[in-house]
Amino acid sequence: MTTDKRNHLVLMGVAGSGKTTIAEELVERLGWVSAEADEFHSQANIDKMASGTPLTDEDRWPWLASIRSWLDEQTAAGRKAVVTCSALKRVYRDVLRGEGDDVCFVHLGGSKDLIAGRMAQRKGHFMPTSLLDSQFDTLEPLGEDEPGISVDISGTPDQITGDIIARLQLTA
Repeated sequence: MTTDKRNHLVLMGVAGSGKTTIAEELVERLGWVSAEADEFHSQANIDKMASGTPLTDEDRWPWLASIRSWLDEQTAAGRKAVVTCSALKRVYRDVLRGEGDDVCFVHLGGSKDLIAGRMAQRKGHFMPTSLLDSQFDTLEPLGEDEPGISVDISGTPDQITGDIIARLQLTA
């Protein structure tokens, strides 16, 4: 798959899958703009997750719509973008995809043990490791008809980023 029409990448996956790290690598190599989905959460959502309570779909709809709005702003400005977002359910990805054909999803996937180990080493993040099971339970892999690829996260960030760029034939 090429991303000639797809100006935006949504790096998706459960918490701790490396979305932020890979987004930073992609931005450095491609010169695209980026945003963290966490930046779009309301304080109420952050407080809820920090207390160990998973978000409901009702909590997520305004959050997802604001991310899509940001992507629309990037399109209008002629910029390509990378955004990190768990996007665990297809209905969430449908909101992020919007009406256009400008989003490509990159599912960063790995084993629960690998990801739990990474999460345990993170400092200062509001998402507790205790919510990882609920994230895996909620995750709906990309459908064959969804624009995107799945990437194994067992390699180094450099290897993962190189794989994404090569498979999607991305250029700066």
